[in-house]
Amino acid sequence: MLGRGCAAPPSTRTPLETPDVYIVERLFSSSLVVVVSQSMPRRMNVYHFKKGTEICNYSYSNNILAVRLNRQSLVVCLEESIYIHNIKDMKLLKTLLNTPSNPSGLCALSISHSNSFLAYPGSDTIGEIIVYDANNLSTMTMIPAHDSPLAAITFSASGTKLASASERGTVIRVFSIPEGLRLFEFRRGMKRYVNISSLSFSPDAQFLCASSNTETVHIFKLEQHSPSGEEQAPSWSTYVGKMFTAASSYLPAQVSGMMSQDRAFATVRLQMAGQKNVCALATIQKLPRLLVASSDGQLFIYNIDPQDGGECTLVQKHRLFGSDKEWEETEKSKLMEPPQACQSYAATVAIPSSGPVTATLTGYSEDGGAKKGEVIPEHEFAAGPVCLDDETEFPPINWCRDGSGRGKGRRP
Repeated sequence: MLGRGCAAPPSTRTPLETPDVYIVERLFSSSLVVVVSQSMPRRMNVYHFKKGTEICNYSYSNNILAVRLNRQSLVVCLEESIYIHNIKDMKLLKTLLNTPSNPSGLCALSISHSNSFLAYPGSDTIGEIIVYDANNLSTMTMIPAHDSPLAAITFSASGTKLASASERGTVIRVFSIPEGLRLFEFRRGMKRYVNISSLSFSPDAQFLCASSNTETVHIFKLEQHSPSGEEQAPSWSTYVGKMFTAASSYLPAQVSGMMSQDRAFATVRLQMAGQKNVCALATIQKLPRLLVASSDGQLFIYNIDPQDGGECTLVQKHRLFGSDKEWEETEKSKLMEPPQACQSYAATVAIPSSGPVTATLTGYSEDGGAKKGEVIPEHEFAAGPVCLDDETEFPPINWCRDGSGRGKGRRP
């Protein structure tokens, strides 16, 4: 068996010819795509999907459980080791061996250029998080996040916040990075334990969404409560809140902690339950949207009221694969539900009746790439959120034609 990642010459196989894929990771909106298939679970293939060609492939000592990308690094996670590559030439920069058993491949990589951080479990029995600096290749901090093992972790776009959930799935916490201080604590529910499948910050890190194996997606608002000296005029709710705060000092820590946790700002009731799904918060047509993709190939898009929250409105749904005629007709129709409460807001965010607006995810621009010998343009390292339709992005990676992983051959 190979003890480290090894490069091999590129083949002529394309992603479309790999039907048993279980990992797909795309570098933002570029044409660089990393694929791992069930038939070869120890090999990672890097493709230029617009050209339909393979850039290179690497093999590892065990099954690949996760792959993460940003503009500097490509991270491959195995059950008990992590490999960090330089994405420009695929050179192996660091191997983290003997990491705690991580059978789900749980890890997170921030997309920020200046704060390129990697997070992964520091224990397989409790919810410890190791935060690793992928730029300087050094461990930054260890965060004791939960009493139970971790189930989900994610960074904000700036890399300055980290959200986590444990296998119990009842509490979601947000920490400052690199300090590791707890900033927020949200309660997803109290009645039952659930499996949190994904966490995602909004581009401005003002909201955090969480999806699970239940039919409900929760959206939390990250806002600090006003200091006591700046509170508004007393009301019945504020009076009751003060009473609870005063009483919590006399209660057990677990009970007082539960009372201080914030609830969901907005929610979504999915049309299915029990299926694995992932959620994301994005700004589409200059408005906040929630996107939920399910394991059976459905994509749902919801409107979010950033002022009042509440129940989100379904505006579009699509089928990501398959050719069902009923779904094809659904994709062409508008599925907006009548607004229940915030009619004025719903009216302002309504998608025009002329038909569904689809954002074209354009990839690598053929005439926008760097020529041989040029450095990657500065726009590749923009500090702000990445645009979904940024046509100027391209894969910052060299071709690995010599099989060494050093990328002596350049993209034609």
